[in-house]
Amino acid sequence: MKLEAVIGLEFHVQLKTKSKMFCACGNDSNPDKPNENICPICLGHPGTLPTINQQAVAMAIKAALALNCKINKDTKFDRKNYFYPDLPKGYQISQYDKPIAEKGFLIINNKSKDGLTGRLDQEDQLKKIGITRLHMEEDSAKSTHSKKSTLIDYDRGGTPLVEIVTEAHLSTPSEAKIFGQEIQLIMKHLEVSHANMEKGELRCDANISLRPVGDINLYTKTEIKNINSFRALERALQFEIERQTVLWHNNMAPKQQETRGWDEGKQETYSQRVKEEEHDYRYFPEPDLPPLEISDEQIKEIKSLQHELPQAKRRRFMEMYSFTGEEAKILTENKKLSFYTEQIISELKDWLNTIAKEEGTEEEIWEKNKKKLVKLVSNWLINKFIPIITEKKISFKNNKVTAENFAEFITLVYTSKINSAAAQIILEEMIKTGADPSHVMDDKDLSQMDSSSDLIDIVKKVIDSNTDQVEEYKSGKEPVIKFLVGQVMKESKGKANPQKAEELLKQNIK
Repeated sequence: MKLEAVIGLEFHVQLKTKSKMFCACGNDSNPDKPNENICPICLGHPGTLPTINQQAVAMAIKAALALNCKINKDTKFDRKNYFYPDLPKGYQISQYDKPIAEKGFLIINNKSKDGLTGRLDQEDQLKKIGITRLHMEEDSAKSTHSKKSTLIDYDRGGTPLVEIVTEAHLSTPSEAKIFGQEIQLIMKHLEVSHANMEKGELRCDANISLRPVGDINLYTKTEIKNINSFRALERALQFEIERQTVLWHNNMAPKQQETRGWDEGKQETYSQRVKEEEHDYRYFPEPDLPPLEISDEQIKEIKSLQHELPQAKRRRFMEMYSFTGEEAKILTENKKLSFYTEQIISELKDWLNTIAKEEGTEEEIWEKNKKKLVKLVSNWLINKFIPIITEKKISFKNNKVTAENFAEFITLVYTSKINSAAAQIILEEMIKTGADPSHVMDDKDLSQMDSSSDLIDIVKKVIDSNTDQVEEYKSGKEPVIKFLVGQVMKESKGKANPQKAEELLKQNIK
């Protein structure tokens, strides 16, 4: 019997509001100083009353609109009752039958290797994943377990969350990973959450069941918790598919909902408890909070402030600038980096218009030069600039290299005024000091030697000093010319134009 997986996901996204969901405590959890941002309200003391964080509401609407959800103008909060040490009130304030948003969707590319880099204009590569609901709630406290005790940090308790629940439309662990990565990118771009999984700012639970291929029925699902990375999500689902497949083939398919954890060390899931049913939580309307009404004006205002989403930006980078899918993915993962990239390109367009000798409109001149310039931008940003600032732990906020100076740097490379070795030195100095690239080039005497008059003496010296290699070249061993070019580069202290050096060597070897 051939089986297929049916997968649904739940994401808990911590909102980066100034204060907690229902009190004025700062929304700042520090693991080194636990239980500092707490008050009688978030500790659930008798007689305290919660109030709704309006910033959190606005962020929830913002996220819901980005996920194509219908905003419910009439919504409310509910009490979700369960008893655990991380929940001091004995209940969680959440939303049940009237969430703030529902009936959304997100389209993913499920054919490319990572779901992000493929063509976005081909229907056969796209899959629409339904979103059942997006609702607001407060986070629980953080529990740290050891063999002898459990420590509770209530700083996290009361942190505003949105929970995003998908339909069971995902079919493979790879699709689940792709969907999760897209959710993370959207939350970061919207600036509603830092969405770092390793810090618990984005947490994912996966629900999975199997069924015979062709069967449209849904069977008993298993929930997987403790997933702290997208790699772990993919591996946990794959393990569970294999585990449940064995059960099906032994006529022991799951009959009762179960919650299982993911053990990263053992790379396997393990049983935690029998999964609660909905009625076990005894939901009822939160008596201390009034119903929440969302106005058309509020929705319209938030929608007007929405930025371009990652998927649309990737598509535009590929279509407008001819970046590859992989390049577009990297350059749009960070909102500030994508803006920086476009500033650089804008500066390069202006530069072309000032020096262009070709006839035509500004756009025609750009199209003639775009491919090479864009490739230089992506290569130097992705392969050099980003690794250097990452290694030096420099944020974009503290980046000293302006877009104007980076564009000027690209023009020096483009016009062969500097070679790659000199370019590396100049870029590192720019990152260190923020200096103008032309000034660095002049100060360090790094301009490229590309005229015959500048290079001929060095070329002749190399020929006279390497007679054995010259004879090898003359006998037909053409690769030897690369060695001789290297000697010219060495003699010129890396300043020689290697193409010009090779040309002169060939002309002067008799």
